[in-house]
Amino acid sequence: MDFAVPEPLQAVIDAINDFLDAEVIPLEKEFLGKTFTEMLPVINGLRAKVKERGWWAPNQPKELGGMGLSLTEHGLVSEALGRTPLGHYLFGCQAPDAGNAEILHMFGSEEQKAQWLKPLVNGDIRSCFAMTEPSMPGSNPIMLASTAVKDGADYVINGHKWYTTSAEGAAFAVCMAVTHPDAPPHLRASMIIVPADTPGYRIVRNIPVMGHAGDDYFSHAEVRFEDCRVPQSNLLGGEGFGFAIAQERLGPGRIHHCMRWLGICKRSFDLMCQRANERVVDMDGGVLASKQIIQTWVAESAAEIQAARLMTLQAAWKIDNVGAKAARDEIALIKFVVANTMQRVIDRALQVHGGLGMTDDTILAFFFRQERAARIYDGADEVHKVSFGKRKLRHYAGVAAAGKK
Repeated sequence: MDFAVPEPLQAVIDAINDFLDAEVIPLEKEFLGKTFTEMLPVINGLRAKVKERGWWAPNQPKELGGMGLSLTEHGLVSEALGRTPLGHYLFGCQAPDAGNAEILHMFGSEEQKAQWLKPLVNGDIRSCFAMTEPSMPGSNPIMLASTAVKDGADYVINGHKWYTTSAEGAAFAVCMAVTHPDAPPHLRASMIIVPADTPGYRIVRNIPVMGHAGDDYFSHAEVRFEDCRVPQSNLLGGEGFGFAIAQERLGPGRIHHCMRWLGICKRSFDLMCQRANERVVDMDGGVLASKQIIQTWVAESAAEIQAARLMTLQAAWKIDNVGAKAARDEIALIKFVVANTMQRVIDRALQVHGGLGMTDDTILAFFFRQERAARIYDGADEVHKVSFGKRKLRHYAGVAAAGKK
């Protein structure tokens, strides 16, 4: 793997960082004090600037209006954008829209692409992804209670979902529901596009997460599908392919998440070091940076960030070169390694800030409450560890058995 970043891409990343520092990060205090809806006029103005500079939708193909970056290249851009909560939204590569656009591009019909994909990539509409259910283990996508039953030319969907991110204001949901209850576990579910104005589709509430329900794009909804009827032409991909499509979505999606988390690590690390050098802690004018425990935190954080970053870039490189299936182990490892690295770095940065870190006068408290879920969504840490451990041990068992023959 070549670790050199191509000069043209590095120039783009540098320019993006300059843009974020000058025009986006100064807005964070306003963002933390207002609803997302109140911020939309300013946000939409910045989105227009991003489009003018040719930075829009870095992970989408050029023919769809994106930058056409590879997964590894987009990862490097995503790392820069992750330094601020507004970054990915401003550049049109935010979850869940990025993942929904990817599966529509790979599996959507021409009619679905014309109706949903093009306006989604362009930023004219938003979407949501309804998979997780309150009554089922969210880390296991083959366990779903929601059903989609054929009736004439339609599907009738019934189900209860939650953590449907960004449902408020979304034009459509991609719903994962069981269409073939008697099929093998991995072939039971399908993905179906449900327009938000469909009778029977209902947002129950935005779920308060760490005390904050949020609104519009920055929210996680509880939704219900109650005799929700949509045409069978809204099926995404083939019947029973829901799990396979989800895996196609989640592999690259974890790279997106991990590189965003690394951007959060970088921002938190910078704030920690700046605060340590500024905070006077004794009568002689000594600062926190003079304390060995702080120096140790800085060293540990730098090493952990570097290790997590290299793991993530290697996983992205492998997906680009041999596909997500062959990179299964690398994807599993980075999910829990990077999430935990981010948690430790944010916590150290907050601790260095003391009482200030608990307030919204810095971005750290926002990171702390919003990103704790990183160790839960897209599969809890423990699930990834057990899954990887089982595969690795089976491999060694096979090697040992072959050696005895």
